[in-house]
Amino acid sequence: MTDDLDLDALAHALADFAPPETKVGRGPREERIIAGFEEIQRFVEQHGHAPRHGEGRDIFERLYATRLDRLRALEDCRALLEPLDHQSLLAGGEAEAAAPVEDIDTDALLAELEGALGPSDISDLRHVRTADEKRAAEEIANREKCEDFERFKPLFEQVQHDLDSRLRETRPIVKDAGFLKADITQGQFFILGGQVAYVAEVGETITAPNGETDARLRVIYSNGTESNLLRRSLQRALYKDDAGRRITEPEAGPLFVREERSPFSGQSGEDDLASGTIYVLRSKSDHPLVAANRDVLHKIGVTGGDVARRLANCKLDPTFLMADVEIVATYTLYNINRVKLENLIHRIFDPARLDIEIKDRFGLPVIPREWFLVPRFVVDDAVEKIRDGTITEFSYDPKLARLVRRA
Repeated sequence: MTDDLDLDALAHALADFAPPETKVGRGPREERIIAGFEEIQRFVEQHGHAPRHGEGRDIFERLYATRLDRLRALEDCRALLEPLDHQSLLAGGEAEAAAPVEDIDTDALLAELEGALGPSDISDLRHVRTADEKRAAEEIANREKCEDFERFKPLFEQVQHDLDSRLRETRPIVKDAGFLKADITQGQFFILGGQVAYVAEVGETITAPNGETDARLRVIYSNGTESNLLRRSLQRALYKDDAGRRITEPEAGPLFVREERSPFSGQSGEDDLASGTIYVLRSKSDHPLVAANRDVLHKIGVTGGDVARRLANCKLDPTFLMADVEIVATYTLYNINRVKLENLIHRIFDPARLDIEIKDRFGLPVIPREWFLVPRFVVDDAVEKIRDGTITEFSYDPKLARLVRRA
């Protein structure tokens, strides 16, 4: 009789003959559980220990400790996460008394985290981000204020100057095997999200659960923030940003357009191109710092036009210290790249660059970059070395007030 049939026993007996179940992708619950566990893993990676309980702990650490307790307690969660547990977190971690879930003021945590903490039932982690949301957040990373940004600010200023002077270029990020496999190294510059990004530090190489290598980066942004995203996360973010760019290293390139004739030969030939003039100026400003160093303070620049015209209205230009100037010396150039020559001169005398802030006519602060505490005879010496092609072998020593041969 059908009433006497034990349907459970029959199902069990037929189980071996049933067709294999079709494997499907993870459901939303599994994705949320994995995403929540990976957040805990990132915490351990950053802090070197499993999250701990205690009122004195950071609010997020308490959240992760509670979540980890729940994940350890449920067998199905352990089975799902054990293949990903390369830090042995599910095995119990550090021996520390865990606060009972019921003792935690969940309402207070929710108020502080604005919904980041899920409910007590691990099967319904409504507030845990999905894997896709987690990846997006990881790629953008939580940018924080860079407390020592003053250390890096000159680097960003120099990069911008190099870009304006065409010593550096920006190139689109092309997603190919070469860039995907290439390591992002310390000292590189990128444009990401409209900001210049500088890779200040590269941490130790780590192995991800999928076997690929990665590293934690310290990235400084030109707006004074920083983040510690992963190298591969930075790569993905650059790929996804249509305006993302790689900034090249500065290229000196050819200084002289033609090598058959010296640019300072004193006369030009029929085929020579008059490229411009190096000018050396002295300021008439009554600023105390300028007045105290007037004899050795010079503005050194290169122009392709008439020097006198370049100096028109200098009293209204903070580049000229908002004051009249006098021309100390000029040197006519032939067959030379003006922009690269000017950058070369400024880099040589950079140790003696004047540190001064001037208010423009609107009261806004401006920091002129072309004034140097360099005696006139040293400028003449530099020009002579440019003429004979040996300038790249020398650097300026402000203590000795002369050019010295590089070691």
